[in-house]
Amino acid sequence: MHTLRQLEKQQVGLRLPKYLVDEIDEFTKDYSLNRTDIIVEAVKSYVTEQKAKIFYADFEDSVKELSLTLNNPKQKDDLKSLDELIDELENS
Repeated sequence: MHTLRQLEKQQVGLRLPKYLVDEIDEFTKDYSLNRTDIIVEAVKSYVTEQKAKIFYADFEDSVKELSLTLNNPKQKDDLKSLDELIDELENS
């Protein structure tokens, strides 16, 4: 959740291609919204999507690293169980 201070509005100027403004205006008519509402929702959606991409990319890198560790014969001898692996990762 956001604080009241974070929810304060700040004016931002931007230039959009005319065709995009026309498409936004169509939404304003169809859904009884104003341009600001549509642009805010679009930006929020974009930011959320980018954060998810970063999270899943980092997660994929971690899984690859874990896979390499588990498939390394030396590591297999050193780490006998998943609990030991977790302890090793937490204490490194």
